[in-house]
Amino acid sequence: MTCFLRQWIERRRAIRRRWQEDARRLAATDPVNAYYEAQRRAARSRAQGLTNEYWHWARVASEVARIEPRAEMDFEVVKAIADQETTGRR
Repeated sequence: MTCFLRQWIERRRAIRRRWQEDARRLAATDPVNAYYEAQRRAARSRAQGLTNEYWHWARVASEVARIEPRAEMDFEVVKAIADQETTGRR
């Protein structure tokens, strides 16, 4: 049982590290639009039916909002991004 628990904890840590690294990478590349880029990737994943990737990018967006004070976060822009990704327009 302890082996299973250790494996589960390590898997959760690896998942957390991945979204934190992606958030830092996006924030370093474009601090102002990093949140929108993460939301765009989340919407695209959701439209493609990639549930795990959707949750990953949603967490990345949340992490960007937490770590990057310069990130813009306008809900109307996020809605427009979701609309573009679900209809296939860019």
